Amino acid sequence: MKPVILDVDTGLDDACALLLAARHPELDLKAVTCVGGNVGLDDVVVNTLTVLEAAGRSDVPVAAGAAVPLLQPVRAAPHVHGADGLGNLDWPRSTRTAGAGHAVDLLRDVLRAAAASGELVTLIPLAPMTNIALLLRTYPDVAAGLREIVFMGGAAGIGNATASAEFNIWTDPEAAAIALNAAAELGVPVTMYGLDVFYDVEISLDQARSLGGSPSAELARKLIEKRSELYQSDGASIGDGGAVCAVIEPAGLTTQSFPLRVELSGTWSRGRTIVDTRDWSADLSSDPHGPSSTVVQVATAVDGARYADLWLSTVK
Repeated sequence: MKPVILDVDTGLDDACALLLAARHPELDLKAVTCVGGNVGLDDVVVNTLTVLEAAGRSDVPVAAGAAVPLLQPVRAAPHVHGADGLGNLDWPRSTRTAGAGHAVDLLRDVLRAAAASGELVTLIPLAPMTNIALLLRTYPDVAAGLREIVFMGGAAGIGNATASAEFNIWTDPEAAAIALNAAAELGVPVTMYGLDVFYDVEISLDQARSLGGSPSAELARKLIEKRSELYQSDGASIGDGGAVCAVIEPAGLTTQSFPLRVELSGTWSRGRTIVDTRDWSADLSSDPHGPSSTVVQVATAVDGARYADLWLSTVK
């Protein structure tokens, strides 16, 4: 089994990812940490606990973390996830509460235990990276417990929150820059599962309507139906769920190593992930900035049908 931690701002596609991580037999879900993003932190926590309960995984520790980004207010996305973050579904909400400690403390404790045991953890941030930035700068020793970071965010060439920037990075670009720079300094391998592949793992409405018979399958069906309704389409991407698929079956994801920077200013480009795809040395030698020292594996293609089958077979 692969030990994993998810860091989430649970909206509809985070819920798709949580169901997969909670139910897949090859993943050992050590913890889930919450951060403000798609909705406010209180709703994120309730949504996370609700999804885990539907998945039959009320045993998984959950902690609330940063309510706001480092330097700006939360920018919620009700037009994508509904006012409550779960599409205002008619679904019973969990009455469980999160643990008393802060998310950063839970992350620290789990990763230190992993370092001590040698059973390294894959960290999967699916949200603004505020918790991750705070963790890696406050407790850099936890890098010893990390196998890798596979995050959903950014893009090589497109945006969604703006024409330049993907939502998770745009919501807290300072945190993304800090987290990615820290990972590079600490020697933690990083994979960026960005918008270039985000939409390519799609579940049709017919496939979704075949789901049922258990709480997790019923919730999975409702999630896809709601995302299809919001996007006015005949199906929907599992979004963040694809990053979890990439951890389970990395052979389904094509990546390439590129230097990366996060744009922290610019009228039109704040929050953009600048992926440096140049391979001609003259360009690099004449660039006054030089290449970024932060190098990540950037997802460039995904086997959408393979990951769709993986998700469907698991949530059933």
